[in-house]
Amino acid sequence: MSTCVVMVTAPSEEVAVGLARVALEERLAACVNVIGGVRSLFRWEGQIQEASEVVLFLKTRVDRVDALRSRVVSSHPYEVPEFVVLPIVEGLEAYLGWIRAETDPRDDPEVNG
Repeated sequence: MSTCVVMVTAPSEEVAVGLARVALEERLAACVNVIGGVRSLFRWEGQIQEASEVVLFLKTRVDRVDALRSRVVSSHPYEVPEFVVLPIVEGLEAYLGWIRAETDPRDDPEVNG
């Protein structure tokens, strides 16, 4: 099973940590890095905008991306949240195996009773 990193931005650390906790609790990510102090400039509604944001890097399995996307979209305050999937081309196999194991929904006691 392939692994990937999903990049998501949020308007505040509170929102970012909330998204991270939900992703971890639902086994949609094995690890989330929350990086604050990001200054974003972007075009929105025909104008250049600027905002302070927080970036999340969520490590997950490729087969969990659709569920993660649905959860982010339903939980995110932005009308169009950033959701970018970056493939992991290579990495320490023990770490990648840990990502795969921690995001395996079959290992979730709440799902499997």
